[in-house]
Amino acid sequence: MTVITRFAPSPTGMLHLGGARTALFCYLFSKHMGGQFLLRVEDTDRERSTPEATQAILNGMRWLGLAWDGDVVYQSRNQARHAAVVQQLLDAGKAYRCYASPEELEEMRASAMAAGLSPRYDGRWRDPAPNTPIPDRPPAIRLRAPQTGSTVVNDLIQGRIEVDNSQLDDMVLLRSDGTPTYMLSVVVDDHDMNITHVIRGADHLTNSFRQVQLYQAMGWPIPEFGHIPLIHGNDGQKLSKRHGAMGLDAYRAMGILPMAMRNYLLRLGWGHGDDEIISDAQAIEWFDLSGVGKAPARYDLDKLLYLNSHYMKQLPPDALMQALQPFLAEWKQERFGQPLLPDDLARVQALLPALLQRAQTLVELTEGSDFLLNPHRPTPDEAAAAKLAEANSAGVLSALANRFDQRQPTAAADFESTVKELANDLGKKMPEVAMPLRAALTGRLQSPAVGETCAALGLQRVLERLRAA
Repeated sequence: MTVITRFAPSPTGMLHLGGARTALFCYLFSKHMGGQFLLRVEDTDRERSTPEATQAILNGMRWLGLAWDGDVVYQSRNQARHAAVVQQLLDAGKAYRCYASPEELEEMRASAMAAGLSPRYDGRWRDPAPNTPIPDRPPAIRLRAPQTGSTVVNDLIQGRIEVDNSQLDDMVLLRSDGTPTYMLSVVVDDHDMNITHVIRGADHLTNSFRQVQLYQAMGWPIPEFGHIPLIHGNDGQKLSKRHGAMGLDAYRAMGILPMAMRNYLLRLGWGHGDDEIISDAQAIEWFDLSGVGKAPARYDLDKLLYLNSHYMKQLPPDALMQALQPFLAEWKQERFGQPLLPDDLARVQALLPALLQRAQTLVELTEGSDFLLNPHRPTPDEAAAAKLAEANSAGVLSALANRFDQRQPTAAADFESTVKELANDLGKKMPEVAMPLRAALTGRLQSPAVGETCAALGLQRVLERLRAA
C-alpha cells in the first residue's frame, strides 16, 4: 500500500502555525513512508473563502518548502460528485430527506439543551410515514446513522476512542439549497484521492466518528486517523493572537528562515530524544506518529528566534545574502528613497559575521545594516549623541579624519592600526578614540570592530561622516 496523506486547509484566512504544523507532519509522514503528499483547498464555503487566502496558503506552503505531489485539488469543483454520492445513499435507503424548518431545528436544540443534552436533531423525518413531503420547502438530506452500538476510531496518536451511537444524530449531507456540507465533502474527497492517513488537529477528532459512519454507509475503506494535540500559549489556553502568534506570512515578513520554521514546528509536539536542531533529512528519516505527544504543545517565540539565529549563522554567506536582499532593498527604499546597489550588498556582506552576532531575524540583520545603507551620516541615537557631545570628541574626530586622509587606509587592519596609533599619540586609551568614531560612523555606540566598520564603509564615506559629525 502506498501511503497518501493530504493537507486540506480552508481558505478563509491566513495560514497559521497550527495549520503549517499539520502540513509539515503530513508531509514528513508521507516522505518517511515513501508515499505521496497531496494538497486540497476546501473552498466550499463560498461566502468566507477568498482568492487572497487561497494564494496566501499556496505561498506559505511554497515558502515553507512543503512541495505537494500533483495538482492542487479544489473542493468546490467536486460538488457534482458530492451530490452523486448522496443520491447513492438515498437510493440505498441510507439517507433521507428532512423537511424540518429552521424554527423547528431551533426548538429541537433548545429542548435538548433544557434537558441537559447537547444540541441535536430529533430524527423526526428519519421514518417519514405518516409525514409527507412539504410542498415548496426544499429538503436537506441527512445520513441515516446507526442508533445502536458504537463507533470506534483507533487513532494513531490518541489511541482507541469509542462513542455510543445514541450520542450521534443524523448529520446533514446536503443542505436545503443543494450545497454539500463539510462532513460529506471531506469524506468523498479523501476517498476519491485515495487518502490512506488523515493527519489533522485534535479539534477534528469529534468529526471522525460521523465521518467513519459515512465511510461505513458507502462501504468504503476507512483511512487511518491521527489527531495532533493543539498548540497552546504559555497560559495553557488555545493559541491565539493574544499570545503573540501570527500567520505564516507575518513570520516570513519578520525575517524567519523557512528551515528555522520547519525545525520549530517539528518540535512543537514531536520529539526524537533530546535532539533540538534537526535537519530536513533527519526529519524525514526519524519522523513517525509515535513521536507525537498527547499533550498540547506550548508556543515559545524565544525558541523560534533561537533556532532562526542558529540557521542564519549556518547558512553559506551567499545564500544568506540572497535571503536578506529583499529586506535590504525594501529598507533602503523606504528609509532613504533609493534603490539597493551592488556596493550596498558588498558592504553588508563584508560585515556579515559581525552583524550576525546581534541579530536573530533577517529584519534585525537589516536594521543592524542601516548605517551601511545610509548614503549620509546616520542620525545618532541618544547614547551616541551624548558621546559626540563630549568636550574632546570633536577634536578626536578631526584628528582621525586628518590621519585617515594622510594614510589612505583601505584594509580593516590598516584602519585599526591608524586608530591605535592616534590614541597612543594623544595619550588616550583605545575606547576614548574608538567610541566617538563608532558614534560618528554608525550613529550607535555598538558596532562591529572599528577597523572592519571603516573598511566596509570605505575611506570616502568615513571621511565624509567624520567631517560632518
